[in-house]
Amino acid sequence: MDPAASSLIDRAGLDKAKVRELLGRGLEGADDGELFLEYKQTEALAFDNGRLKQATYDTTQGFGLRAVKDEAVGYAHASDLSEGALARAADAVRAVKGGYSGQYAEPPGRTNRKLYDDVNPLGTPAFDQKVKLLETIDAYARAKDPRVRQVTASIAATWQVVEILRADGESYRDIRPLVRLNVSVVAGDGDRQETGSYGVGGREGYERFIEPSMWQNAVDEAVRQAMVNLTAVAAPAGEMDVVLASGWPGVMLHEAVGHGLEGDFNRKKTSAFAGLMGQQVAAKGVTVIDDGTVQQRRGSLTIDDEGTPTNRTVLIEDGILVGYMQDRQNARLMGMKPTGNGRRESHAHVPMPRMTNTAMLAGDKEPAEIIASVKNGLYAVNFGGGQVDITSGKYVFQCTEAYKIENGKVTAPVKGAMLIGNGPTDLHRISMIGNDFALDPGIGTCGKNGQGVPVGVGQPSLRMDKITVGGTA
Repeated sequence: MDPAASSLIDRAGLDKAKVRELLGRGLEGADDGELFLEYKQTEALAFDNGRLKQATYDTTQGFGLRAVKDEAVGYAHASDLSEGALARAADAVRAVKGGYSGQYAEPPGRTNRKLYDDVNPLGTPAFDQKVKLLETIDAYARAKDPRVRQVTASIAATWQVVEILRADGESYRDIRPLVRLNVSVVAGDGDRQETGSYGVGGREGYERFIEPSMWQNAVDEAVRQAMVNLTAVAAPAGEMDVVLASGWPGVMLHEAVGHGLEGDFNRKKTSAFAGLMGQQVAAKGVTVIDDGTVQQRRGSLTIDDEGTPTNRTVLIEDGILVGYMQDRQNARLMGMKPTGNGRRESHAHVPMPRMTNTAMLAGDKEPAEIIASVKNGLYAVNFGGGQVDITSGKYVFQCTEAYKIENGKVTAPVKGAMLIGNGPTDLHRISMIGNDFALDPGIGTCGKNGQGVPVGVGQPSLRMDKITVGGTA
């Protein structure tokens, strides 16, 4: 039975009335909760060092049953979608209520919006064609420059069907495709070796990404980064003005600021932004949004994992804190509205407030004007890993591609640069905002409390004054 064309309850051969009865039993007297059903197909192919190194395919299904009582949550899950498993889950989540009797919350609203097709990317192209594509990418990358020593090319896809059933009889359904193509190269010159990587992806089939113009651009960009890094000099250290490029550098905003604007951290007052609603938390001109409604973007969702339609939520407007990202539980406890940010990694995970596509909006400065304004500083184009403390706002981020700015001009590439600072403080250090807003190419994955979900980031070029740069020079 096709899971796209039929209910997952029907597919499992369950009686709908019995499922509803068990759901009602588990959520009796709860403030909120739902039965989350999931069917997911996943594939991953990796071509490394001239041969196919990985080819995996997996199908998973299961359910998660949640009962919410005030701040407490009872959660039970199983990969066995059966009446017996549902009955045991209902008994388990009832225990959290302990005689508590709440008023079951109003259901999420409805939407006719469709942000992506139902297409299953695992079926097309055929397996042998996917392997051939990776071979072709490998050969193309090696032919770009004799200094390319190693190439890793990969493609991955998931196709997820979710159904959300509530005790009040409401139900919600979403079918979510997701693909990604990634290229990483190692280039060498004598004993020195450096890397470069680039990826693309989104909520659609493979078709657009396997066009030669798309994958060749990914290879060209990965090779370019590696060659730049081969000539990089030691990064300077100290306090200096920093220019961030547009697009993927928004990952720094995502980590250093975005997590601190999620509802749970603010309700518990563990965020550096807690209690600052309506106050100036960034320089004037800084507007930050979380938008889950962008067509086919990696972080977009028609509905979140509680059934709430996603939104374009303004978080910071002209420097003023005006909103948080909310799931249903934290929104209710804070007296706010859900924003469609209740997300979970799978049926085995409880939902929580999570980002979708988080971005800083454009200003009015030309990127060249921003760079020309800096006498001596750093131009950060690409980022790798980073660490953030949500409570203090302190962060450390590694630049994987960066350059010196000397007398208003971009000069030598540098290696080993780290940006060190405090997110809430450094929002006030933004002095120029570019007009070149861009989203990342579709590669982001966000981790929180052991759960990973696909996300998007974006920003224009911007100047930040007096940022601490850790270097090796």
